[in-house]
Amino acid sequence: MFQLFNFIFPKINLRLILVSGKTKEFLFSPNDSAADIAKHVYENWPMDWEEEQVSSPNILRLIYQGRFLHGNVTLGALKLPLGKTTVMHLVARETLPEPNSQGQRNREKTGESNCCVIL
Repeated sequence: MFQLFNFIFPKINLRLILVSGKTKEFLFSPNDSAADIAKHVYENWPMDWEEEQVSSPNILRLIYQGRFLHGNVTLGALKLPLGKTTVMHLVARETLPEPNSQGQRNREKTGESNCCVIL
């Protein structure tokens, strides 16, 4: 029955990992955004994650391939495979870095530039 449901309504299986190492799997639609996922996880907080319970879904952040996902990005936009398990980290954090700001900070520290070399 589950396979038939997945065929008719394809879902993305997310395995979320907390900093503590605890994991839980959830099913989402490709149209679900990072904000939708945070809200769903908050509202369905697993009992074995009780020690990590947060006060609001607004501080839950997803990390995928080393990058924070901003609230409006959808799973479909990330081109995640349907019917397969994708791993993401879930952390509590008040603010997000601006997109590409980490790369800018790294360039400032190393003295690298985006500019051309003049010969």
